[in-house]
Amino acid sequence: MGPIREMLAESGINEQKWRVLRVLDEEGPMEQTALAARACLLLSSLTRILKTMEGEGLLSRSADRADRRKSIVSVTDKGRALIHTHLPESEAIFRRLEARYGAERMDALLDLLEELHGMER
Repeated sequence: MGPIREMLAESGINEQKWRVLRVLDEEGPMEQTALAARACLLLSSLTRILKTMEGEGLLSRSADRADRRKSIVSVTDKGRALIHTHLPESEAIFRRLEARYGAERMDALLDLLEELHGMER
């Protein structure tokens, strides 16, 4: 995470906020509980993070049309711009990791991390 933290420090965001932005950018608007699961964050932590990110203009929240008790989270243009600013460097970091460890080992690692995350629920 060191290289990622260094990259993000330039923008003043942490890796949790980065994960939230990336999940929303890749998968589109989603309900908070689903976002917490996809970003590997506790819902209580995500709620605090979302409030801050909304204040920073990186995302927006709106009531779910089907269930007004739920909140749908979306990336704003400002959040998308932040992602695209760091995307080339982020991709380069992961290419270096893949070159060092190999695609198979990286895939295996991601599978193990996904499995571990599933065990925490």
